[in-house]
Amino acid sequence: MNDPTAIASMIDGYASALLSIANAEGEGVADEIYQAAQALNGHAELIDTLSDSRIPAERKQGIIDDLLGSKASKATVAAITFIVAAGHARHLGDIATKLAELAAAAEGEVVAEVRAPLDLDPDQLERLTAALSKATGKRIQVKVVVDPSVIGGVVAKVGDTVLDGSVESRFTELREQWG
Repeated sequence: MNDPTAIASMIDGYASALLSIANAEGEGVADEIYQAAQALNGHAELIDTLSDSRIPAERKQGIIDDLLGSKASKATVAAITFIVAAGHARHLGDIATKLAELAAAAEGEVVAEVRAPLDLDPDQLERLTAALSKATGKRIQVKVVVDPSVIGGVVAKVGDTVLDGSVESRFTELREQWG
């Protein structure tokens, strides 16, 4: 499947199905699926392995169970296993992002994907949500992705808008100013 329209349709379909499952399973499941999928998606070699058609489905399921089994609900593990078994591991991150967007839209909010070097505590999350709401004029639902490549600060993406508050971006700005 290389047709961008077909891929977008597939992503939308899986995200809609996952939202229905998450809603049936209860509060927090959509967020857990998002977090787990983004964590897996952050490892290119793992996604390559889960996408490899030469590796038996049982082995792929074993990998997912080993990585998520004790950390995630059965519904989350089953949802991710299903996407991988269907041959869509390479689109796992996109499906999870669309799931988060659909879940937020159902609550009248938009998703802000925030990349930070460490997980944020509730107070930091509350302040960040308020700041992003003020900056965008929208009700925001923050989804934190722990990304060790972000050196200090955070990088937030709301729709097509990127707000880069990382230390690296500040150094780049200083270099440009001082030539």
